[in-house]
Amino acid sequence: MDRLWAPWRSSYIVTAALHEDPECIFCAKLAGDNDEANYVVWREELCFALLNLYPYNNGHLLVAPNRHVGEIEDLTEDEMLVLFRLTRTMIQALRRAMNPDGFNVGVNLGRVAGAGVPGHFHIHIVPRWNGDTSFMPVLSDTKVISQSLEEAYRRLRAALLEEGAAP
Repeated sequence: MDRLWAPWRSSYIVTAALHEDPECIFCAKLAGDNDEANYVVWREELCFALLNLYPYNNGHLLVAPNRHVGEIEDLTEDEMLVLFRLTRTMIQALRRAMNPDGFNVGVNLGRVAGAGVPGHFHIHIVPRWNGDTSFMPVLSDTKVISQSLEEAYRRLRAALLEEGAAP
């Protein structure tokens, strides 16, 4: 294994938390009054779902509690139940709207685990299709997202409304 010696990084690691954006993106989207512009596809009393602005794939959704809470152990029993019910609802809507072959569903806890927003717990739902990988990520470290957020939003909302699920 090759090692890169970079002791200067330790000062960044220790102070990284001091450089966080003071505004939580989830709380800001939830406080907004234009769900379409904010890509909020679903709101409930305890949780909501929105499209990821920087998706790994078409239809990449985030499901989060309305309450600003960062740790899984700080979620209430009701929040945990609603989070997973809403995750199930969003997977069903993605199946109807986009017909993926599978999903990656997961949580990143803490910045070191890859959490881009470590202060607000959220679940990622990433639709996957057979053959959705190509030479682009391998050869050029580039991921091609072939659908706009606006189109993904319209298709998901239509699928939710079709089933009478959306508010």
